[in-house]
Amino acid sequence: MPDLGKTLMLLGAAAFGLGLLVWLLSLLGASPLHYLGKLPGDIRVEKPGFSFYFPITTCLLISAILSGLFWLAGRFR
Repeated sequence: MPDLGKTLMLLGAAAFGLGLLVWLLSLLGASPLHYLGKLPGDIRVEKPGFSFYFPITTCLLISAILSGLFWLAGRFR
């Protein structure tokens, strides 16, 4: 069980570091994530008094990246 705690702490530290990096890059105007949510296939409907947004392509991309990362982590474990 102590290994689970260490793993969660490392994942939290990595997420914090990644978030800090993205935040600092966005302050400089060079955010690498500016295209997320605006990909072809993302559904956006805007009318007066109504807006609907469903980022299906963005969700699929993030899912594929996370699946690959978890697969790699499992291979090295």
